[in-house]
Amino acid sequence: MKSLVLFFLTLAATAAMAIEKPNIILFFTDDHGWPDIGAAGIYDDLKTPHIDQLVADGVNCTNGYVTAPQCVPSRGGLLTGRDQSRFGLETNGETLEGFNAELKIGQRLQQTGYKTLQTGKWHLGPGPEIASHGFDEVYNKNSAQPAWATFNLDGSDRDPGRDESKIYHLDACTQAATAFIDRHGENPFFLYIAYRAPHVPLDAPEKYLSRFPGKMPERRRQALAMIAAMDDGVGLVREKLEEKGLTEKTLIFFIGDNGAPLKIHKIDAPGGGPGWDGSLNEPMNGEKGMLSEGGIRVPFVAAWPGTIPGGQVYDEPVISMDVAATAVALAGLQHDEKLDGTNLVPYLSGESEGSPHDALFWRWSSQSAIREGDWKFLRGGSREYLFNIVKDPGESENLMNAHPEKTDALRARLLSWTNELSPPGFIGGEMPEVWENYFDHYLDGKTVSKKEVAKLSQPEAIQGWIARNSVIKEGEKSLRLLDPDGEKKLSPFIANNQMKVSGPFQVSVELVEPLGEALAVTWRESGEKDFGKARAVLNADEDDPNRLSGLVSTTGEVIHLRVLFPNGNAEIKSIELSDSNGKVLEQWKFQ
Repeated sequence: MKSLVLFFLTLAATAAMAIEKPNIILFFTDDHGWPDIGAAGIYDDLKTPHIDQLVADGVNCTNGYVTAPQCVPSRGGLLTGRDQSRFGLETNGETLEGFNAELKIGQRLQQTGYKTLQTGKWHLGPGPEIASHGFDEVYNKNSAQPAWATFNLDGSDRDPGRDESKIYHLDACTQAATAFIDRHGENPFFLYIAYRAPHVPLDAPEKYLSRFPGKMPERRRQALAMIAAMDDGVGLVREKLEEKGLTEKTLIFFIGDNGAPLKIHKIDAPGGGPGWDGSLNEPMNGEKGMLSEGGIRVPFVAAWPGTIPGGQVYDEPVISMDVAATAVALAGLQHDEKLDGTNLVPYLSGESEGSPHDALFWRWSSQSAIREGDWKFLRGGSREYLFNIVKDPGESENLMNAHPEKTDALRARLLSWTNELSPPGFIGGEMPEVWENYFDHYLDGKTVSKKEVAKLSQPEAIQGWIARNSVIKEGEKSLRLLDPDGEKKLSPFIANNQMKVSGPFQVSVELVEPLGEALAVTWRESGEKDFGKARAVLNADEDDPNRLSGLVSTTGEVIHLRVLFPNGNAEIKSIELSDSNGKVLEQWKFQ
């Protein structure tokens, strides 16, 4: 009898724990400047009533940071709860092997009965692999291209695969989130809603653009419209929570992935492609690609009605890695010492006093920084700066000479932290020229011409493809490969290192106009550090000179592919990988 009583008591305790676990929703925006929500009180052209209400019901963390000023590493740090330089994901273009081996938020929460969803931008490998990173359900869509989906937007079941829905991608993310709550609302759940906004290409439909009439830069109008679409999404998700009686059972985070890309001059170029995305960082200094405040300080809101008092402004520094540590604590899991973040709930609820962090650290390529209390020490190549970040959040006055002891202490502490990373220490040498220009303009007060910026500015990646010894731009119906100087000193090529495709497979490149010459493909396989000597030749089809095809004859798993263009100029409509039976393995359409 006693054992039976104990059994039922244990069962009841387990059930109670399951009920007490809160839902966790993480909205993650893209290239979204720190002041670009209405609640920041900086700009009055925004229309974000639902985000502003989220702030009113929760906390505006005015010193909220991310781990990197760039998409891929920022997302890697967020989802693992660890600084991404600990596992080799310091910048875009790095191998994903370290990230793949890390334990993610979703995987941790799945252990305790949570149902999990990823929707929107992933940017950490192929869509079909997202589920393996801790997500029960996936609706991976961030453009007009088909989604990778495990369920339909009406909430019905489907086999995993491509979903051809034409709905605007930001609206699709919201619909996926509300459908998921309908499907799994009886369980504790974790939603990762990664809106690709206001990141370029700027593509807001008229129903959002029409909210912002009047004279303004067109890129600003597009950004405001995309932010409004996200704001609508926040409202609809919260409405669904209210409908299900889950408002006080749900912790919501709203965080940006890095600052806005301004390209220094904020040129209002026609079209919605590469360049300024219309978002703003001022009064923070700098932009995406910098460890100045404009690159890493972002919108950071937390709300949990009934647990976290609303209407707060919280000025202590917090960072995106805190989401994972918070989720682990709320799920009843033991804190993992590998996590670099802190459970924020005791601090935001008033239970704990003081700051969640003694210091915050960053290393991104040849830049590194530390914030300790009111002070921030920043390195960029051989340049060094010391700021009182509380008195001078715009980083306008370098205080190194006035406070040499503080400079030395912070430099030593930052170096000690970087020695824990791989590779260890400060990354030496000068910064790439584009970042030198950014530091010249924002931190050293030097004039950088529009011509200099235009020459160096190009998109980091378009659908996973980057250019080397050339420039890629997104045209209306193509991916344009350009040789800007016409000198062709080095072989131009495009590359994609975000794939896992087992060979052999056929590579087919469709062009807008024929080149009159063959292309070549080289590759790197899983486990290989460098490219081998093997290559495939892509020849034009006899019936269609715009299409060039060739066989990658390896039997290994290709993780990095290069397509070499001898001429240095081309307009690419699509790239397709297919097996011997003609089944499409990967496809990129630039139309």
